[in-house]
Amino acid sequence: MSPFIHKRLFTLSGIDESYRNIEIPPEQLDTQFHSLTMLRGFNVTIPHKTAIIPFLTELESKAALFESVNTVVCGDTLKGYNTDTEGFLRSLSHCSVPLSGRVLIAGAGGTARMFAFEAALHGCDTTICCRDQSIEKAKKLKTDVQSKLGGASISVLPESDIEGTYDLLLNSTPLGMYPNYIGRLPLKETILSRCAAVFDAVYNPEDTALLQLARANGARAVGGMRMLVLQAVAAHEIWNQTVFSQDDIETLIVDTNVELQRVFSK
Repeated sequence: MSPFIHKRLFTLSGIDESYRNIEIPPEQLDTQFHSLTMLRGFNVTIPHKTAIIPFLTELESKAALFESVNTVVCGDTLKGYNTDTEGFLRSLSHCSVPLSGRVLIAGAGGTARMFAFEAALHGCDTTICCRDQSIEKAKKLKTDVQSKLGGASISVLPESDIEGTYDLLLNSTPLGMYPNYIGRLPLKETILSRCAAVFDAVYNPEDTALLQLARANGARAVGGMRMLVLQAVAAHEIWNQTVFSQDDIETLIVDTNVELQRVFSK
């Protein structure tokens, strides 16, 4: 959905630019990177978010902290940014969901890494819950956070050991995503019923089983499409110093969901 979102943002900015996807296999990043520097800027996605860092000359503070880059500005220097975090934080803020108190993170991948660091920066008491095969990865994430942010309160637990209530659940897993995981939940319903608010990074479908259950439980629920659009907005603010109206952003979120349904209903 990125080309659709970015093309609309360029139109709203009145800037005559193009945006396209470029597929680069991991083993070809070093040979193809120079061609990327000919651009004014570009986005980076999995599996290149960390691998791109040695090619850059400068990192914004969050990108350096997370060791993850998704936006690059080209010029005399090559500076990497992480706008995923802006999309995430702005989504929570817009929906009046505070990042505070007891936070439960489902998953231990790249998105979970951003969630864990931001939760630590906000002084949360954070628990990472993941499948048995990802426990070591989660423990490494815990170590990384605590080594960079001394005093961070963070633990790793299997689902069977999750107890008590949580102020916020952050789902970083693909469970619930179309088409392979649609309808699936990242955690047991007994755990979800004890979460006062839920953020689901999944954006396809717009209304996941997790979000539906959260609302049924009376919890505040925030979906991933807002984060997807807002991280793109943050990239344009960096590339072009553009300011977008809230009305335009809200319209773009709605239109992107419509486009998503059109594309995947074929």
